[in-house]
Amino acid sequence: MAGHGAEEHPHGADRLCEAGDRVYSRAVRRGRVPRGDAEPVPCLLELALLHPDPDDMAWLVPTAPQEVMTRLLRGLYDEVSAGQRRVGSAVAAFEWYAGLGGPQPQAAAAEGSAIRVLDGLSRIQAAMDEATEACTAEVLTVQPGGIRPEHELTEGLHRALALRGRGVRMRDLYTHVARHGQGLLNYLELMGGTVQARTLDEVIDRLILFDRTVAFIPANADRTLALELRHPALVEYLVTVFERLWRLAIPLTAPLPDTGIEGISHREQSIAALLAEGHQDAVIAERLGISVRTCRAHIARLSETLGAASRTQLGVRIAQVGLDGAARPADVGSGPGSLTLPDQGSRTVR
Repeated sequence: MAGHGAEEHPHGADRLCEAGDRVYSRAVRRGRVPRGDAEPVPCLLELALLHPDPDDMAWLVPTAPQEVMTRLLRGLYDEVSAGQRRVGSAVAAFEWYAGLGGPQPQAAAAEGSAIRVLDGLSRIQAAMDEATEACTAEVLTVQPGGIRPEHELTEGLHRALALRGRGVRMRDLYTHVARHGQGLLNYLELMGGTVQARTLDEVIDRLILFDRTVAFIPANADRTLALELRHPALVEYLVTVFERLWRLAIPLTAPLPDTGIEGISHREQSIAALLAEGHQDAVIAERLGISVRTCRAHIARLSETLGAASRTQLGVRIAQVGLDGAARPADVGSGPGSLTLPDQGSRTVR
C-alpha cells in the first residue's frame, strides 16, 4: 500500500493532495477520523500526519499542525546549515588549491566568479552596494535574531530606498520577536507597499538574494566574512529554501495564532517545544531571537502555569498537555476537544 500511495500522491507534508487535505482537515476539526477514511490517501500515514488512536485502533488521530510546521522548519534549517558548511569547506579547498598554482591571469580572475569570499565589512558593504545598483526586480531577505537594532535598519536604509525608487519589490522574513521592535515598524511604514514582511518562530541564518541571480550569506559567526554566490544551482537552492519558509510564515499584519491553552503565549509554546527536544536555555534563546534572561523568564512562567516544581517535572507537564508537539486524545470526562491541565483545576486546552 505504501508504494501505491506514494505513486498516486507524490507530495510532501508542506503541500497535500486534494484528497489528503480534505481528510487531514476533517481530522484536525473533529479530533479523529475513522481508519477507513484514510484508505484512499495512505500518504497521510506515510507522512505521519495521521496515526492510530491508542484507545481505539479503528480510528486515526491527527498530528498537531504545530508539530508538522516544526518538523518542516527543523528539516529546512538542518539542510541549509549543512549546505552552508559544505560551501565553506569547498571555498577553503578551492582557495588552497588555487594558491598552489601561482598567480592566475588577470582576465580569468576578472571573469564572473561563482563563489567569492568577502573578507571585512568594507568589502561586504561594497559588494552589497554593487548588487543593489544592478538589481531590477526583486530582493529576498532572511533576518535572524530578535528586535532589529536601529543602527542596522539605518545602515541598510539607503539601499532599500534606492531599490524602492526603481520599483524593486522586497520580501523579508523575521522571527516573531521582531514584531515588537518599533524600528522595524517605522521602516516598513516608510517603505510602504514595496516591502512585504512575514515572521516565524525560527529562521535560518542571514540571507540576501538579488534578482534570484546573486546571494549573500555569512561565512563566520561575527559576520566579518561573507560569501557572494552566483552559481545558478546554489542560488536556486537558496531561493527554494526562502520560498518554503515564506509559505510557512505569518504576515506581519496578521496576529499570531492562539496556542489554545489558557495562560500560555505563542512564544512560550515555542520554548516548550524546544525544551522538549532537549535544548539548553542559550540555544533556545538564540534560535528564537531573544535574550537568555528573557528565555528563562518565559520558562519560569511556563513552570508556574503548568504547575511544575522542577525542570524534570516541567518536561513531563509539557508532554502531558501536548506542548511538545505530540497529539494526545482528550481526557475522559472532559468536553469534546478539551484537555485538562495537570493540577490546574478548570483550565483546559481547546
